[in-house]
Amino acid sequence: MRVFESLDEFKAAKGEALGPSEWITVTQEQINGFADSTGDHQWIHTDPERAKDGPFGTTIAHGYLTLALLPTFAESLYEIRGLKMGVNYGANKIRFPDPVPVDSRLRATATLKETVDIPIGTQAVIEFVVEREGGAKPACIAEVVYVMAG
Repeated sequence: MRVFESLDEFKAAKGEALGPSEWITVTQEQINGFADSTGDHQWIHTDPERAKDGPFGTTIAHGYLTLALLPTFAESLYEIRGLKMGVNYGANKIRFPDPVPVDSRLRATATLKETVDIPIGTQAVIEFVVEREGGAKPACIAEVVYVMAG
């Protein structure tokens, strides 16, 4: 994990790749919980028996579940000391190039793409690339926007 002593130090790391993070295993229990939270109970996610005959041979995680893991990945990638606030502001671009079969192990890298000073602090764009162990392509590539205040 990279520790930044201040927001200014973090901003100076523009272009630097951080990571990879710790591995996370995506379980059927997580997938089912995400389905319950979002109302997305499509069989390809929640019905292991039917999914055996589907295109992936098993259930797969929702793309947005993979996206929702970004804060967990970030927690093992970097820490910015002295922050008073850090909130998710949105995303510029999100793609899910490769499915995440149940029981896959995922990890991520993060790269600070840009920062802009705004009246309440700093707006930062961070690109996360989530890889699946053994996967040929990333499971998720997301350019997310955070607002931070030191």
